[in-house]
Amino acid sequence: MKIHTAYIGAGSNIGNKLVNCKNGIIALSRAQNTQIKEWSRFYKTEPVDYKDQDWFINVVIKIETALDPFHLLKKLKSIEHDAGRIDGPVRFGPRIIDLDILLFDDVVTNSSGLIIPHPRMHKRRFVLKPICDIDPAIVHPVLKKEMRDLLAILDDNEQRIIEYK
Repeated sequence: MKIHTAYIGAGSNIGNKLVNCKNGIIALSRAQNTQIKEWSRFYKTEPVDYKDQDWFINVVIKIETALDPFHLLKKLKSIEHDAGRIDGPVRFGPRIIDLDILLFDDVVTNSSGLIIPHPRMHKRRFVLKPICDIDPAIVHPVLKKEMRDLLAILDDNEQRIIEYK
């Protein structure tokens, strides 16, 4: 059984956002053949793309799993569904929980329903900052740059992010 390393982004901006994220981590820890290795600090983050909504709580989780990327995605969607996530009419709109595969080993795939690495992760402070908490030297498998370097490129005046205490 091959063990893979994956990084999962979790976010919430409905209800008790911190509890929603923690519940997502707990549910992921209970997934068969999956073990939580580490997670970042929690951050309060400004919404991106669709701005007319509450700020998010975001975290990144490092896992080891025997699941392949498609079965992992299916598990994440199941966790979202069980938490009460309903996709609304607005893309990037409010959500009780959002779980995304950011990285999966060094896999690069662009298939129906699954793109790895996450196609916008290198533009998202709410992804890069938490990943850097875990390991700033992770190399983006397409851009061939370390996460800390991708974070440094972002405009400091955009995508406000505050450590959640």
